[in-house]
Amino acid sequence: MSMMMFLNLPVTDLERSKKFYVDLGFEVNPQFTDDSAACIVLDDGHLYVMLLTHDSYARFTSKSIVDSTTASEGIFSITADDRAGVDALAERALAVGGSFSYEPQDMGFMYSRSFQDPDGHLWETVYMDLTAVPEHLPELPNAAEGSVSPPR
Repeated sequence: MSMMMFLNLPVTDLERSKKFYVDLGFEVNPQFTDDSAACIVLDDGHLYVMLLTHDSYARFTSKSIVDSTTASEGIFSITADDRAGVDALAERALAVGGSFSYEPQDMGFMYSRSFQDPDGHLWETVYMDLTAVPEHLPELPNAAEGSVSPPR
């Protein structure tokens, strides 16, 4: 079965958010974009981010919208082809209006960096060498307790 995924995110300023994702190198699908929503293509045919104004987002849920600048509603991870790709996307995100989230994590077989979009949604870009995954994963420190970079 072939699936597509649409990640729906509430945003406070649609134009600012749309510009951020375009500046990261992603495209807008105009078919699903108007003054209340923008469809960002991460992987055409498979993965999309729907940026929705709060009014538009509220049409799909009776739950309150989380203030993602002060609370975490999830961490959204996307892969890169290699470590350089992880660094390039994270650095580009910081350069075009994203903000620092936490230090890079290097577990040997997996390397990741994180950033926040302009609305505080947490993103992570990851490279994994699946041929080097250890039998037992190392324990990661808790980000709330300080350092989140595992020992090398």
